[in-house]
Amino acid sequence: MAANLKSAGRLRPVDLARAHGLSAQAVRNYEEAGILPAAARTAHGYRAYTPLHARALDAFLALVAGHGHRTAASVMRGVNEGAVDEALRLIDESHAQLLDDRRTLEAVEGALRDLVPEAAAGVPGSAGGFIGALAGELGIRPATLRKWERAGLVRPRRDPVTGYRRYDAADVRDARLAHQLRRGGYPLERIATVITRVRSAGGREPLEAALGEWHDRVSARGRAMLGGAVALEAYLCERERAGGRGAAEKATA
Repeated sequence: MAANLKSAGRLRPVDLARAHGLSAQAVRNYEEAGILPAAARTAHGYRAYTPLHARALDAFLALVAGHGHRTAASVMRGVNEGAVDEALRLIDESHAQLLDDRRTLEAVEGALRDLVPEAAAGVPGSAGGFIGALAGELGIRPATLRKWERAGLVRPRRDPVTGYRRYDAADVRDARLAHQLRRGGYPLERIATVITRVRSAGGREPLEAALGEWHDRVSARGRAMLGGAVALEAYLCERERAGGRGAAEKATA
């Protein structure tokens, strides 16, 4: 039967699966999830896939690499249901997120280039510093530091005797970074993301070492999105050649 299906331009689930390094059950699951268009059935009830399904599977797997499984699945369902504009909107949103990630990366790189060495970051005359001293060093008002604290950009501890805020070396680093980014026009929400990256990396030096890897991931995702776009366009063209209908409507059992 396999030979007959292939010669008629039809494929069994196992044929489609092997060509894509998947299990036959995965192919059936993708069809049931709407990621693949519905397959025609033979007289004995077996699924009969076509080259259109192969294109659909190509597109889905390529989209997963750049957009993730959830978005890729939603895009394919949209296309298969005829909601192409909605599918393209999902892709636009994913590209916008990548652009946001790239801008955050650029913000971190730029801010770290402009910062003085962390070893020099400290308020003269103290192990850390009170709010007035740090504000004066940065050339900002104490109220600005309090606003940054509410936004999570700095996390000073309270002096156990006086109750005043004290800023240690990590707080000074975060305040300098926030100040640099604010001067660059970045909103507090984006600055909070950047500072979270710095904290999770354990400081400036570990973050600098991780920037190359971060940059590579962003670039790899961008290229994967290009591959997904190519594969999706091929699938859309194949659907148009088939009259925009699914294989179940075109094929005969």
